[in-house]
Amino acid sequence: MADTLLNVNSIEVIYNHVILVLKGVSFAVPEGGIVALLGGNGAGKTTTLRAVSNLLAGERGAVTKGSIELRGERIEALTPAELVKRGVIQVMEGRHCFGHLTIEENLLTGSYTRRDGKAAVAQTLEKVYAYFPRLKTRRTSQAAYTSGGEQQMTAIGRALMANPKMVLLDEPSMGLAPQIVDEVFGIVKDLNQREGVTFLLAEQNTNMALRYADFGYILENGRVVMEGAAADLRNNEDVKEFYLGLSSQGRKSFREIKHYRRRKRWLA
Repeated sequence: MADTLLNVNSIEVIYNHVILVLKGVSFAVPEGGIVALLGGNGAGKTTTLRAVSNLLAGERGAVTKGSIELRGERIEALTPAELVKRGVIQVMEGRHCFGHLTIEENLLTGSYTRRDGKAAVAQTLEKVYAYFPRLKTRRTSQAAYTSGGEQQMTAIGRALMANPKMVLLDEPSMGLAPQIVDEVFGIVKDLNQREGVTFLLAEQNTNMALRYADFGYILENGRVVMEGAAADLRNNEDVKEFYLGLSSQGRKSFREIKHYRRRKRWLA
């Protein structure tokens, strides 16, 4: 059994002092694992990642109950910069590259907190290019004039430049063509297996996430309603029906599934 790297215990998150978004969310991320937070739009996935990385204050949000521990240390009071120094890096939804900088300049911004010298940074940069050869080809291009897939690769590569222990990856498939999504998730798996990087990813594309993750948690309306090994979730009839569009009668549209049935079955 791998050691637990991150432990989130019964957290509640409130926005603007009144809007309760997360309602007792708990999960664990083992060191060297890939854990997926799954669910539809508005389920609470992004808020959960922001709670871990302490980015809620910018959205007028706060963790009001529960605890978040990194290797047994409470981290709710740490700044995002202090978390980066501890090896926790978030790749934001929507990529957020610096459009006026080149691909390589974007990557190098990720090494700003490094104190191990230019040679070590250069070595990490070459490693990033080995995982993302397309970025090496486009290294002198302004990020604003590259494709969505290249920008997503740049955002992940920039996080890797900080030598992270854990990457929080928010909606990596959003807006990307299916073949690019496959490529991005394949690289995530390689980084996990070869470099030992732990990933916590929030993803609406349940099918893709469960192909590459080790373990998954499904969120509905700010609560964890199901959890399990990725293989078990892929074969679960509720997950097939509600998130993969499959049932014993064949493929179904998500819109055909009544929301009250999910509430009755999972949230009662």
